[in-house]
Amino acid sequence: MNKNKIIYISDFFVNEVLGGGELNDFELLKILDSQGSNIEKIKSNHVTLHILKENKDSNFIISNFINLKKECKDYITRSCKYIIYEHDHKYLLSRNPAIYKDYKAPNDQLINVEFYKNAAAVLCQSSFHKNIIQKNLNIENIINLSGNLWSIESLQIMRVLNNREKKDAFSIMNSNIPHKNTRETVFYCEQKGFEYLLISSQNYQEFLSLLSTNNKFIFLPKTPETLSRVVVEARMMGMKTFTNKNIGASYEPWYKMKGEELIDIMKEKRIIIPQTILEVFNG
Repeated sequence: MNKNKIIYISDFFVNEVLGGGELNDFELLKILDSQGSNIEKIKSNHVTLHILKENKDSNFIISNFINLKKECKDYITRSCKYIIYEHDHKYLLSRNPAIYKDYKAPNDQLINVEFYKNAAAVLCQSSFHKNIIQKNLNIENIINLSGNLWSIESLQIMRVLNNREKKDAFSIMNSNIPHKNTRETVFYCEQKGFEYLLISSQNYQEFLSLLSTNNKFIFLPKTPETLSRVVVEARMMGMKTFTNKNIGASYEPWYKMKGEELIDIMKEKRIIIPQTILEVFNG
């Protein structure tokens, strides 16, 4: 087996979609590359059986895989050593455990079960995330990474923003994704008479700067957030966070920390997470 070659498969990469999963994957790829791994990125809809057979002795990291053909999933399941880096709940037809009682879906709503069972490891974002997966799939190959990856530059920006003077008001993420619940969150603040600012920017640094204008962040998503990068970012910038039970980060032991202390924890994840992946592949 070519232990240094890692084929990284995902639906999208950060140059196409600026989402939390894509940002995390981008940083992971940079770190693994800097440590000597030979990385090849392939979009999931470009994966073919020929590509898989040509690289069957490589290690595979499967990130988001909605566009991965069934025949390719089946081949990977049978013939490859692979890790699933899970960003949500792709073992459910709905991808939303919140619609089921106690987050447990009936068996006829489960998909990709063998794909998860046969992975060398399923990496998840928080104990909350891990428990939901375990409840539905009853598998033991799950690892809770308890965090995400940010660039050194982003962590440094948040160190600076942690120390800025903040207004006594709420920041609300302005999202048009219904389950992010922006409209109802605005209504809640207006009913309570809370001062708030809607935050939106396609520029990541500008988004962080706008978010940290205020000393409080409120986020009340309708579906389980496996971690919620934005909540962790708010806390790294010294903000108070007001959330509901759907925030994966809130179940982690480090969640009580803020500012420099939490930034240092996430900086350490840049060592721990890649090391965990390489240990699985080398085990």
